Amino acid sequence: MFKKSKNLMNPNTTDTLIGEGTSFEGRIKSEASIRIEGGITGDIDCAGDVIIGEHGVVKSNISARDVVLAGSVQGNITTKGKLTITSTGSLHGNISAASFIIEEGGVFQGSSKMETKSDVPVPVPNNETETGNRPVAAPDNMYRGNTVAM
Repeated sequence: MFKKSKNLMNPNTTDTLIGEGTSFEGRIKSEASIRIEGGITGDIDCAGDVIIGEHGVVKSNISARDVVLAGSVQGNITTKGKLTITSTGSLHGNISAASFIIEEGGVFQGSSKMETKSDVPVPVPNNETETGNRPVAAPDNMYRGNTVAM
């Protein structure tokens, strides 16, 4: 008679807004996107996007699909997609992202790691012979060839 319906959140919609003049302390986990114009202290785990406005101040680690930073973040950011630091943005922490964009005037202090969607090596057909600078494995799987730097 009563059925529980699962309302799946659309990660493309902004479900949560932390407004300017508001401060929040604690962990946030959201299936939809989050926009921050105020202050947050605590980790953010978001299936959608995280947008930090010009007046946003975040002291936390952020994990999200995409992140747009126009305010200030002290913490690490992990994205499955793109991290954009605008000309007013400031990040003091490490990043791991598939794509990283920083506009002129933006500040980034930390280390970055580019994660690709596919770390699978391209297979080489067995019947192919050595041509050009392509390495070929010797019968005992030891590489015996020239090393070329480009």
